[in-house]
Amino acid sequence: MNYVQVRVARPTNNLQEIIRFYGRGLGLKQIAQFQDHEGFDGVMFGIPDASYHLEFTQHIDGSPCPAPTKDNLLVFYIPSKGEIQRLHSHLTTMGYKAVEPENPYWNESGVTIEDPDGWRIVLMCTKGI
Repeated sequence: MNYVQVRVARPTNNLQEIIRFYGRGLGLKQIAQFQDHEGFDGVMFGIPDASYHLEFTQHIDGSPCPAPTKDNLLVFYIPSKGEIQRLHSHLTTMGYKAVEPENPYWNESGVTIEDPDGWRIVLMCTKGI
């Protein structure tokens, strides 16, 4: 198979707060945004030079999407514990505090935080991978 791109898409009812969290909070690059495409607004974030994207959409009539279990995670591998601490501090300042992960493994070299919809992300150090 010759895949050229992977995009994870998820609905939200908090599009502006999601943009703030993933853009300003995590520092992901916004690669596209659209308004009123058949009733949907959306934004896509990516990592520079990578073919992996996150897409968040919100329908004009609402886009409820209950959070999954506490062990459904989006993990960001980061090479520096200092960078993880900086991001964690920045997100805390923005009002997003760490939560206890369901699986204690994620505490070994990372920190778990809930996004505005209650979905969990992990900032995980790449040492030992």
